Amino acid sequence: MNFSTIYKETSSKKPTALITGASRGIGQAIAIAFAQAGYQLVITCSKSEAELLLLEKLLIDHYDASVLTSVGDIGNYSYVNQLFQTIEERFGGIDILVNNAGISYVGLLTDMSIDDWNHIVNTNLTSVFSTCKHAVPYMVKKQAGKIINISSVWGNVGASCEVAYSACKGGMNSFTKALAKELAPSNIQVNAIACGCIDTQMNACFSAEDRAALAEEIPAGRFGTPQEVADLVLALTSGHNYLTGQIITLDGGWT
Repeated sequence: MNFSTIYKETSSKKPTALITGASRGIGQAIAIAFAQAGYQLVITCSKSEAELLLLEKLLIDHYDASVLTSVGDIGNYSYVNQLFQTIEERFGGIDILVNNAGISYVGLLTDMSIDDWNHIVNTNLTSVFSTCKHAVPYMVKKQAGKIINISSVWGNVGASCEVAYSACKGGMNSFTKALAKELAPSNIQVNAIACGCIDTQMNACFSAEDRAALAEEIPAGRFGTPQEVADLVLALTSGHNYLTGQIITLDGGWT
């Protein structure tokens, strides 16, 4: 695990956001949106260090952001524990948590190994437990905070040949609803965004013909963009203190 910090002296009132899986796609767009809004940032990824460092440079050069960059396995509880120790040292905690890190597995359940299953569950669901467990005490102390979990429509309806991914996102949705009830008395809001087809590298496995056919199934006639997800995340973290425990579907009317 690697940590890189470029920290600027800022007002103690400047909020801090942690975005997991930030090296590309949706996570990258969310990080840029928060930098534009004046947040201090903690950004992580598991393997794409070069891409994450390029993002770090962009956030600093274009938005003058204070950034803590970390590369490690977000599905590993020990790594998350160390990450939050570093966050405590640099920023004193976080105000916003965006659980975006996720991986997919496309194939028959009978072809899936137990190692594949555990890897997906750890990355997509156990990571949400770990980050929330560490983030919530900061938020409770302040009696304020926002947790946004990036889910999927497959968590609502399930997808053939994506049983593990669907199970994790369904678990994330239930986790979101339950934790929202637990934290509502502390003025902490927990919501999830169930994304439909978003134009990211996760969907690069589809051929041009498959993508065109899929787009035709979507009433909006196209895939969503990472920027549209980022705009919704930022909106959810800007007020809306009575909105909690919701699974908000962002899919162009698809499901």
